[in-house]
Amino acid sequence: MTLRECYAALGGDYEGVMTRLMTEKLVHKFVLKFLDDGSFQNLKNDMAAERYEDAFREAHTMKGVCLNLGFTRLFESSSEITEALRGGNTAKAAELMPLVEADYMQTVSAIKQLG
Repeated sequence: MTLRECYAALGGDYEGVMTRLMTEKLVHKFVLKFLDDGSFQNLKNDMAAERYEDAFREAHTMKGVCLNLGFTRLFESSSEITEALRGGNTAKAAELMPLVEADYMQTVSAIKQLG
């Protein structure tokens, strides 16, 4: 799978990330590094343990990483959960977790096909 195809599969903004990072080699490097980022698993653990301040930080981190990498779909869902947690709406955040997880899994699946 090419980098452009990967971005299409994960619902991302290939053109935008190329504008920011300039070369496919650099984008490829950071896309693969995303697999090592623990923000999603930490968010999941923090939500389950009702550590909502920590969950907010993890969601916010994931949102920022996704924005920088042009992972539009995951950025949008992580942004929604970030704002729910920021506002103290933990019930809404819990409702959003399945969407965030689905978007995360789709992103990871596409990246793993990139190789």
